[in-house]
Amino acid sequence: MQNQSAKNSGFTLIELIVTVSLAGILMAVAIPSFIEAIKSNRLTTQANEFMAALNLARSEAIKRGVQVTVQRKGSTSGAWEDGWDVFVDSDANETFSDDFDANPCETNADGSPSEDCLLKTYPALAGSTLRTGNSTYKNYAAYAASGLSINSSQVDIFTLCQGTDTSLSREIKISSTGRARVSVGTAPSCP
Repeated sequence: MQNQSAKNSGFTLIELIVTVSLAGILMAVAIPSFIEAIKSNRLTTQANEFMAALNLARSEAIKRGVQVTVQRKGSTSGAWEDGWDVFVDSDANETFSDDFDANPCETNADGSPSEDCLLKTYPALAGSTLRTGNSTYKNYAAYAASGLSINSSQVDIFTLCQGTDTSLSREIKISSTGRARVSVGTAPSCP
């Protein structure tokens, strides 16, 4: 004689269909929220990387007592999504000057710099745009030895977006002193 509990130890077809249906409904509700969370986290990370570059330039300018510049990569003025470089701008011309040999940060015999010194380079932003308004920040942001922005005549806002959705956008506002801060979802439009 067969044991009664062994005979009833499975799922019925109805139980299986109900379980799969509930799992499908939960997935349909959860996946859009999960996608939005991923987009938001990606934009937060990218905004933090840009803020880190600005803060690095400012602190290095103070520490070294010379101008440090953050310069955008790419050929489109005002578009920063192709990445940016942070460098000691020894000739204060807001352009990276290097002879591109094997010796970085070379100096003259008297100890003065003979070329600019690259501190850090940042890669292109994956799937996002980072744009600035009509100001002197279109191609660079530079800090004097005092830590103040040399672009200080204007306040500017960088807009970081993924697609055209402004609700997840990040705005990075640089004050006239050069301090930067981020706000979420305040962009009037995304490119």
